[in-house]
Amino acid sequence: MLEKGLQHTSRTIVSAANSARTMGSGDLEVFATPSMVALMENAAMRAVAAGLPEGSTTVGAQMNTSHIKPSPMGEEITATATLEEAEGRKLTFKVVAHDSKGVIGEGTHIRFIVDKEKFLAKIYPTDK
Repeated sequence: MLEKGLQHTSRTIVSAANSARTMGSGDLEVFATPSMVALMENAAMRAVAAGLPEGSTTVGAQMNTSHIKPSPMGEEITATATLEEAEGRKLTFKVVAHDSKGVIGEGTHIRFIVDKEKFLAKIYPTDK
């Protein structure tokens, strides 16, 4: 059973690899919105990973977030995900990203618990 309040913080440093220019979401050398969303998803995935049944994982289904402030190259970014609700296989998280100056983005993220083998079998069916 996954308890409300489970939390994880993921971290990254703003670099060319996760910049808006490289990600194609803009043309500036700042932390890209897709990179922030990925960091938030990573935090949510990790927040509940240890409590999942064997052979299970979570997959992202919905992200509703704002990216309200730019972060420059070299800045450390943290994204924290907190489990707010667990309804069967549906998990709802509050997600918040920070840099050294404060909040840069926040929102709600929904993930679903899936059986890894069954999930992949739908995408890559085996012919017998």
